[in-house]
Amino acid sequence: MRLAALLLSAVLPLASAAELRILRDLPYRDPVVTPNAYAKERCKLDLTLPEDASSKGFATLVWFHGGGLKASSKDSPTEHCGAIGASFARAGIAFVAADYRLSPKGRYPDYVDDAAAAFTWAVRNIATYGGDPRKVYVGGHSAGGYLALLVGFDPSRLRPHGLSLGDVAGIAQVSGQVFTHYTVREERGISKYKVIADEAAPCFHIQRALPPVFTVYAQKDMLGRAEENQFMVAMLKSAGHSENYSLRVDDRDHGSVGHNLRNDDDPARLAFVNFIRKTSSNR
Repeated sequence: MRLAALLLSAVLPLASAAELRILRDLPYRDPVVTPNAYAKERCKLDLTLPEDASSKGFATLVWFHGGGLKASSKDSPTEHCGAIGASFARAGIAFVAADYRLSPKGRYPDYVDDAAAAFTWAVRNIATYGGDPRKVYVGGHSAGGYLALLVGFDPSRLRPHGLSLGDVAGIAQVSGQVFTHYTVREERGISKYKVIADEAAPCFHIQRALPPVFTVYAQKDMLGRAEENQFMVAMLKSAGHSENYSLRVDDRDHGSVGHNLRNDDDPARLAFVNFIRKTSSNR
């Protein structure tokens, strides 16, 4: 469904960049059991916190950048993770921007395991900084949206960390791939144009009992991606999933629909913030 009701429902409190606390390059995997040197290099996150003491018990959004599971990082200027994090923190929501292993140095399920570990770090540690561990959301753009959906849909991803889908306050993703990601297919020697949906596909794990989901996609999204997201929204509805929201943003393409979340007046950013506020009030 369209989420117009969440777009303008709140006036967002703002804070200047000088008031935000930013902790950079925090390792989120146990260094003793981190799989290899490449994992130690990539498995780091930046944490942007709201400074206002009245924000104690705040919600947190764990965010994964795009790049087709092959490229980019939280520090890439084209991903705008720092600016997006500052925008959410100005609204009183902590923002975790996490890197993860990339193909081909990492192979499925390495990057999914990393995403689950980053989410777990936030649940285990955010109370130290004043956040509420019951209000940790997972999200991302493009490949990052794919990772967020797998962490929030497939219970086997969090189980090794002692968590369940009940620990996911919600999923807020932008233009993620909902079938088996084309990079996973390529790693298996399958054409990127041969669409499959196995255990590596978020839509494979659709059921009624999932965390709240908010899906954003662009009017001018990449070919097939808007339709993928529409398919997932429809299947969630068919499964009886009750907190299933979506928003198509007009005059955006695949890149700008995610990167413009850094702008305080962006419609997707406004809807994300209000989705988090609305659903976190029930936890």
